[in-house]
Amino acid sequence: MITAAEMRRKYIDFFKKHGHAEIKSASLIPENDPTCLFNTAGMQPLVPYLQGAKHPAGRRLTDCQKCVRTGDIDEVGDAVHLTFFEMLGNWSLGDYFRKEAIEFSFEFLTNELGIPLNMLAVTVFGGDAEAPWDEEAYKLWNSLGIPEERIAKLGRKDNFWGPVGETGPCGTDTEMFYWTGPKPAPQKFDPADKRWVEIWNDVFMQFNRQADGTYVELSQRNVDTGMGLERITAVLQGKASCYDTEIFGGIFAELDKIRGIETPAERTAMERIIADHLRAASFIIGDGVIPGRVGAPYVLRRLIRRAIREGRKLGIQGLFTARIAKVVIDQYGEFYSELRTNAETITSELEREEKQFNTTLDHGMKEFQKMIDRVPAFVEHKVISGKNAFNLYETYGFPIELTVEMAKEQNFEVDLKGYEEAARKHQEMSRAQNEQKFKGGLADHSEVTARLHSATHLLQAALRKVLGTHVEQRGSNITQERLRFDFCHPEKMTPEQLQEVEKLVNDAIGRDLEITCTEMALEDAKATGAMAVFSEKYNDRVKVYRMGDVSCEICGGPHANRTGELGHFRIVKEESSSRGIRRIKAVLEAK
Repeated sequence: MITAAEMRRKYIDFFKKHGHAEIKSASLIPENDPTCLFNTAGMQPLVPYLQGAKHPAGRRLTDCQKCVRTGDIDEVGDAVHLTFFEMLGNWSLGDYFRKEAIEFSFEFLTNELGIPLNMLAVTVFGGDAEAPWDEEAYKLWNSLGIPEERIAKLGRKDNFWGPVGETGPCGTDTEMFYWTGPKPAPQKFDPADKRWVEIWNDVFMQFNRQADGTYVELSQRNVDTGMGLERITAVLQGKASCYDTEIFGGIFAELDKIRGIETPAERTAMERIIADHLRAASFIIGDGVIPGRVGAPYVLRRLIRRAIREGRKLGIQGLFTARIAKVVIDQYGEFYSELRTNAETITSELEREEKQFNTTLDHGMKEFQKMIDRVPAFVEHKVISGKNAFNLYETYGFPIELTVEMAKEQNFEVDLKGYEEAARKHQEMSRAQNEQKFKGGLADHSEVTARLHSATHLLQAALRKVLGTHVEQRGSNITQERLRFDFCHPEKMTPEQLQEVEKLVNDAIGRDLEITCTEMALEDAKATGAMAVFSEKYNDRVKVYRMGDVSCEICGGPHANRTGELGHFRIVKEESSSRGIRRIKAVLEAK
């Protein structure tokens, strides 16, 4: 029985054998991408290279990318949904295309994993008004031994991938399915039969979707594949859920110790939520995020607090989140070294958040009692409104089940219909905000954003000169209008410091320094003194961008050609981002 760790290694080694360079997982936090809070797919960190930039490791790549998807947080607890997951991938950046990609997939599934041919089925793009059906993929699969009745032609919803945002690389795809039913697989493949489980997806990227909805050919054709590590592990182990595999076994065992119970026959939704959310939280903190009020820090806080709520429902009284995190660190630390490097931060931040939230829960109990006390004793039909019930959930973290239970003890009912309506309105508002955030497309690499990106390098150099060498980047966000730069610094900057930083940046711009890019080994880059952000995510060969004698950083680009192209740099705001992290928003103006 293959384990997840063995699968990860087997996959990467297979593609290394076929000329692919192994690259390290990027941080969960996208670099210079204003459209996403987290990397949600293996292709996201590689967008510049899918659009034509040269990757230091070459044109054939393979990796296991850390991913977080938060759209279905409320669904976690069932046997299917996860927030954090690992995505295996192999990439062709303008090198091979359909034929080789499909042959690689077939060889890995049948030879390396030993999956019998009669357990496999595939889908291909069936064509529509915008793109023809993928006849080439259909014939390739058939020539490899997949019978025609096991190849389904589906529409855009199923077999056209991307882009992640409103714009970006995309193309037709082919998906591979594995039969999980108790009886032999039916001769004819029915994609609607849930016993056929998708295990792999090969995307043939040849288009770039524009903001107006049109498609243009990319400067190079790419292959982007994705195989979910948790899913393929569960499937090959014959498990109904990844929660039943060794991936979560250690976490559940520690949770049982915390609760002082024997191993149960099956896991509850509460246990799955705790396991999933604290695994995700450990990885997110390991990549430099701490709980906060907006953006990724808010999502992190929501994950931690939901896990704590479920722990309360299971009867856990003391602190427990850091104990679960230690299991995660031990399990994944060898492959993801950042977990070991930041182990103390991960456990201390979880403990801090847990203590704070326990106090918040106590305050919520008091608010609940106030709601009860406001209802006159003579009222026969006592009801907690849906709005108030949702406020207890949103403000104090009370799950509706807890509110209903407490209300029943006081002879109250809860307006569940009103609660669902309040939750629906809140969800619609959140979705609208998210959709607004995604406007503008994925990883805009225009000349405007390239200039702003170059300005962040000059800004960091200036901040380190004015405030000290403790200053390090903790995130950036660049749009067509402005740059946002997060950096570690313990206190608010003075007006004089901000003025000096502006002056240093504009002096560098005025010198019209050449911006050069050199590819070199990572260790050589560090030896030259190049600044590195989240160094654990870099590969063995990197790009180093130098701006005269002012800035030297490891970076994927893109950048302007000379600093003189930047115009005039102006800081518009300096504020707190989270504890120990300051944020600067700045613009470039015409001189």
